[in-house]
Amino acid sequence: MKVLVVGSGGREHAIVWKLAQSPRVNEIYCAPGNGGIASLATCVDVKATDIEGMVELVKREKFDLTVVAPDDPLALGMVDAIEAAGFRAFGPNKAAAQIEASKVFSKELMKKYHIPTAAYEVFEDPDAAVEYLKSASYPTVLKADGLALGKGVLICQDYEEAKAGVQSLMVDKAFGAAGNRMIVEEFMEGPEVSVLAFADGKHLVPMVSAQDHKRAMDGDKGPNTGGMGTFSPTRHYTRALADEAMEKIFLPTLRAMESEGCPFKGILFFGLMLTKDGPKVLEYNARFGDPETQVVLPRLKGDLFDIFWKITEGRLDEAEIDWEEKPAVCVVMASGGYPVSYKTGYPIEGLEEAMAMEGVIVFHAGTKLDGGKILTSGGRVLGVTARGRTMADAIGRAYEAADRIRFEGAFCRRDIGAKA
Repeated sequence: MKVLVVGSGGREHAIVWKLAQSPRVNEIYCAPGNGGIASLATCVDVKATDIEGMVELVKREKFDLTVVAPDDPLALGMVDAIEAAGFRAFGPNKAAAQIEASKVFSKELMKKYHIPTAAYEVFEDPDAAVEYLKSASYPTVLKADGLALGKGVLICQDYEEAKAGVQSLMVDKAFGAAGNRMIVEEFMEGPEVSVLAFADGKHLVPMVSAQDHKRAMDGDKGPNTGGMGTFSPTRHYTRALADEAMEKIFLPTLRAMESEGCPFKGILFFGLMLTKDGPKVLEYNARFGDPETQVVLPRLKGDLFDIFWKITEGRLDEAEIDWEEKPAVCVVMASGGYPVSYKTGYPIEGLEEAMAMEGVIVFHAGTKLDGGKILTSGGRVLGVTARGRTMADAIGRAYEAADRIRFEGAFCRRDIGAKA
């Protein structure tokens, strides 16, 4: 089979890496790809959001399957366009991708179908939002309605901070049109857990749990990022909680989407808060999370391509899905100054030394290949992933590998996995 993966980050590298292990896949392309993906796939310079360009590429190369991995092209309807051209695509269509693309859509879905989540109010007028916040309880949460690179969520400790947040999201448009509407949401407390799930519209199979670290600095300090590291599994997510989430959140969400006329086929990501009242939904994503994918897929036994193929045919219940017991940890190495401002184009050294370690995989996120050298090209540069006999073993291996890699301004959090 000939497969195309759309995207250019660490998530896409992990997907390509796992697909390359399938005996059914003999050719992989990635558009646009990155410096690490280039060692496994043919990279094609087509932007992930270029719907027309991607459809032309699919027609020209006649791919058996196109995996649309990032949120933006899913929200723009890339799956719809590829299927309309007569080719098979993996991922939710535009209607189903609303579950991530619009926070308002997802919150109203949960309200209508009684899926546990935080209480909320929706605002289109910034002045009305500011007035409401005068009587809100704090801390409180502000969320931009649309896609904002995982950064459109503000936790505000008091009224002045919330007022400034409204200014940033709705008036200054820090995340563009994503801030045309905004949600003010009840602040929930408890451990956060990420659970990804395979879904074919009627069947759903959860993956192993993971826990992300969003803040840039140790101790969950500093600005929000796209994710500075993750580990799998999390001890907080017990079998009893998994059963409760399946009954009250996962299956009701799948059925709700079907009832709304937009059945969900692809990867459905549940960001959960384990509150004193049970698990509640923080957010949905319509695709693999990043960097959660970098610890979940290395634990997957079996053939990822076969699972994707069966999902496109509505036969997920026939797929063989099993998981390794060994835990996994991913430490993100970032460019100095990320997520605010940073420079790129620096050579990366020590990659081969790190990858020679047992149980270590280095997934590229923001890299490019230039004259045989790997250079930095983004804020999050590498995801150094390690599996180990125990969580402590995996953490130790991940940091030992990360310490062998060098580039100008490189930094990482030193407490990934400490919560485990």
